Amino acid sequence: MGTPERGLVGRKEETAELRRLLRRHRLVTLAGPVGIGKSRLAATVRAGDAVPPRTVPRAARPGPRTRRIVIVHWRGTRPGAPGALAAAVLHAATGTRPRRGEAPPGRPGALPDVRALAEHWRGTEVLLVLDDIDPVHTECVGLVQALLEHLPSLRVLVTARTPLGLGGEAVLRPAALAVEPAPGRRPAPAVELLLDGARAAGADPAAVEPRAATDICRALGGLPLAIELAAAQLGRYDAAELAHRLDGHQVWLSGPRTALPRHRSLRDAVAAVYVLCDREERIAWARASILAGPFDESTAVFVCSGGGLDADRAPAALARLAAGGVLTHERDPGGIREPRYSMTPAARDFGRERLAAARESEVAAERRALHAQRIAAVAENLWSTGSQRQAVQLLRDEAEDLRAALAHAPQQPERAEAALETLLDLWFWWVVDDLRDEGHHHLMELLPLCPPDSPLTARGMWLAAWLGAAGRPEEAGELLRHAWPPAVLDGDDATVGRIAHVQGLLALHRGEPDRAAECFRTAADTVPPLAPGGPSPAVSLAALAMTLADHAPQAARRIARRALRQPGIRSDAWSCLIARYARAYCDHRDGRSSRAWRRTRRALDALDGRRPELPGTAALRQLLADIESGVPSAAHVPAGPHTLPPPARPVLAPAGDVVRRGART
Repeated sequence: MGTPERGLVGRKEETAELRRLLRRHRLVTLAGPVGIGKSRLAATVRAGDAVPPRTVPRAARPGPRTRRIVIVHWRGTRPGAPGALAAAVLHAATGTRPRRGEAPPGRPGALPDVRALAEHWRGTEVLLVLDDIDPVHTECVGLVQALLEHLPSLRVLVTARTPLGLGGEAVLRPAALAVEPAPGRRPAPAVELLLDGARAAGADPAAVEPRAATDICRALGGLPLAIELAAAQLGRYDAAELAHRLDGHQVWLSGPRTALPRHRSLRDAVAAVYVLCDREERIAWARASILAGPFDESTAVFVCSGGGLDADRAPAALARLAAGGVLTHERDPGGIREPRYSMTPAARDFGRERLAAARESEVAAERRALHAQRIAAVAENLWSTGSQRQAVQLLRDEAEDLRAALAHAPQQPERAEAALETLLDLWFWWVVDDLRDEGHHHLMELLPLCPPDSPLTARGMWLAAWLGAAGRPEEAGELLRHAWPPAVLDGDDATVGRIAHVQGLLALHRGEPDRAAECFRTAADTVPPLAPGGPSPAVSLAALAMTLADHAPQAARRIARRALRQPGIRSDAWSCLIARYARAYCDHRDGRSSRAWRRTRRALDALDGRRPELPGTAALRQLLADIESGVPSAAHVPAGPHTLPPPARPVLAPAGDVVRRGART
């Protein structure tokens, strides 16, 4: 589609590398997924590019040799008759076709024909280009091996999704176009190709908003064919609208007629790969497409196995899909960890179409939901047992599939409680990664679908109130009123205590510090030590200490010390951080600035410098800055998940957020 020059935007380095390889190797393969631009790169090759470097003195060289390039395009999407590729090479080289009953080159009895080619190309340096040979990949291996053996002056350039695997083969894998510009360069190669394609399609490139153009290219993964097809749509859609459509689905993209029918739409291009897959690969492709982000091999095996694909056969099918460009490796495939894959956006969309055609979409979505439930449970266990950095990293690795599973949960009311349990296990993630509004939104969608007398429902209402307390204090109070009775009746001390903690935050918002202190004290005394599923008693003790710091400094310091003596505090980095902050803050408010500075400095030094950064770290740094600048009236109080709107009285901000207190009286 389009001119070769337009298709080679951002490919100068790869073009130069291809020519270098052709001068040094007799067999070069351009390998990569569909639409990456392999044929475009091959089309730039000239006969002189395959001339090897001369080591013979000029005076001793023979006379000038003729240089010739012979190109064979395999037009079909299916394997032809046996020997079809050899016949095509013979026809392209000599203009003749083998006589009926005569075996073409590459089959048993073909050596006389290879020798005939050698005689025909005598005195000629030939570059044979075999383009898009995936349907005849097996035949191509044998043919190229025979030709290279009998034609010393021959060089071969192959374009395919996978290398041939012959000795001496050099492989060049074209990369997707960069979506972000290099330093000092505007625009990025992918955006430049999009704008060039828009110009060729009759659209005004100046009317394409730069951010929308980048979003289009990012949604398409920098795939050149997809970008060119998207450029052809800019006459029909505004760039922002097109970006939105592509974010959800993209195999519908199509363009003007091209030399290759399979390049006329993205669906046809991907389907050309699909028809070459065996049954197991097709099943794995369709079922793995339900996964929204990168996934481990074990995850794909769990989602894909069953109903025609045994669990012990799934890893091999995934490996073959990766070799064919449907999947890409996210980590070194030869490393000590299990393989991790991602699926190209076009392949995922096509796979979901096949999944729907097979009427397996709901089953696959249920498998994904079970996977999300398992990941959330593992992460919560890691958090509760002190491996908090690993817990957050696990959730970040699986974030896309967690979000996809939670977004689909309201469409499966029968699984509402299971989805709510997943949300509850993710309670800390909503805080650490500042996703409180997202978590609150999911909870408010699921809670009406759950039985009102379920213990999970009471915990869900507490978590929704905790996450939404800052912007929705009235809603939070109503949720707590509904959560309290079932939590008490079920004897769920952890939820009862955490409800009291949020009530303390709301009391501070209303300007009732005495009521807030009572609630925090109740929370600290009620939540069992080491209870999973929410903040520990140390968090409530820290909140109580900071509430009392102004009018009862000695009691505040004593409570802050008690927070640091809670069971398991040293393995709970978040609660420990908040307790240390509370102790330093109480010293600072009591005029003991030197001691407060030392405590704050030690707390910061004790933090793990690796990501993720715990909520409250920024507040701790700000407290240190306030101490060093001699500002005793400023405080940044971490004690919950949100910043409450400041009333006239001092307030307590939730964990990780910042609230300025008024001047100390």
